[in-house]
Amino acid sequence: MRFRFSGHESFPCRYTWLPKAYLALRENPHVFSDENEAMVQLGVGKNMVRAIRFWVQLAGIAQPHAELPGLHITPFGHAIFHPEGFDPYLEDVRTLWLIHWKFCSHVDEPMFAWYFMLNQWAEPELSRSELLRAFKLEATKQDRSLSDTTLSQHLDIFLHTYLPARGKKGEVLEDNLDCPLTELNLLLPSGERLTELVDGRRHEPVYAFRRDHKPEITGALMAYCLHDFWRLNRPHEASLTFREVAVVPGSVGQLFKLSEQDLRDRLESLATDSLDLLEYRASAALPRVLKTYEWSAESEAQLLANVYQRDVTNYITLQTSQPEEVVDHA
Repeated sequence: MRFRFSGHESFPCRYTWLPKAYLALRENPHVFSDENEAMVQLGVGKNMVRAIRFWVQLAGIAQPHAELPGLHITPFGHAIFHPEGFDPYLEDVRTLWLIHWKFCSHVDEPMFAWYFMLNQWAEPELSRSELLRAFKLEATKQDRSLSDTTLSQHLDIFLHTYLPARGKKGEVLEDNLDCPLTELNLLLPSGERLTELVDGRRHEPVYAFRRDHKPEITGALMAYCLHDFWRLNRPHEASLTFREVAVVPGSVGQLFKLSEQDLRDRLESLATDSLDLLEYRASAALPRVLKTYEWSAESEAQLLANVYQRDVTNYITLQTSQPEEVVDHA
């Protein structure tokens, strides 16, 4: 597997970036093709333009087209960020969990920090220094020449995505309020430890993943993500074992940090939560999830609309809608 370590230009995703990028791309799919023009339209510097282009693709809001130039908004992007969409201003925590899912669930060239931390890190706690050592060790297996600076910046982007930045006196810095996934509280402070660093010994913050029930991850949201995992990783399989749902890399259990018992409890209502598209059979010998449909854009639309308890016709309408004034950029 080939991982990505860069592209974010050392900027974590910020609150306004995804809605702003959606509106700009809806008007002009080529907005990121001319960085100088994008700087004017988005009101940011050149490195931030590149960062926004990176995050909007990682979040699954827009993607390159096989035959057309520019970035083109996905059905998911339209459904969420259209002015009449499900959550155009990122006010719903369910949207933040969906964006987290999109960040983590890429099969082709996933982000290394997200893959390693959510799928492979087995320790109950973590600190920046031990993570950096682990990153360096894992990077040697990639047969790529990666500098300590690249690895350090990549790690910091992961941490700053989920942790509020703090000043020297511990206060939360206002600038970090632009990182929406900090609201998930997926990564929490758990104390300090004395650590041997290059410049001597000092106390270093220690963190841990939140592994509680997470009621904000609703049954409908989990059903959508389970469908997405299945589509991306096991498209030709008629069923998934409980282990594939719970602990394999990229599974809902791993990416949402759910305990196995919590996951079993959630799966009991899977048929209802998935509009009868998925079914859980709690066999003592081999508990598994079955799908009762063939993959289609319509089934994905139904599951996403159900996350927000909206009618699926709204979703389909938003995919095909255009701005009131379409600008000709030919």
